[in-house]
Amino acid sequence: TERQALEKYGPQNIKVYRSKFPNLYYGPWMVEAEDKPKTAMKLICAGKEELVVGLHVIGMGADEMLQGFGIAMKMGATKADFDACVAIHPTAAEEFVTMFPWGLSSAVSGAAVSPLNGAASPEPTLLYPVEGGGEEK
Repeated sequence: TERQALEKYGPQNIKVYRSKFPNLYYGPWMVEAEDKPKTAMKLICAGKEELVVGLHVIGMGADEMLQGFGIAMKMGATKADFDACVAIHPTAAEEFVTMFPWGLSSAVSGAAVSPLNGAASPEPTLLYPVEGGGEEK
């Protein structure tokens, strides 16, 4: 939680990003925007590299979002990693990877091989040679 992050890392080392919006699912409903059910999100980051240490969401599809973003957090994702992710539109999950201010975090990745700034994706170490061009590593 935000409170736990503040206690563990100190308020000077925490940055919290928030967003609240009506989910696009409710877009065609003939209801005023302020009356549509809202989705609320919070991204809690710690340290100079803005390591994501907390992620909260309440609203439609929250369970599915948490599963995927939980993997990213366990792998050491930073706010810059989130910013570098392609947003899938129209989804509520895109809000996490375009959370304001977008693209202004230090270009520091928590990944073992940085995906930032167009870096190549990591390649697996092959267990067996592949006929016709694959290389054993």
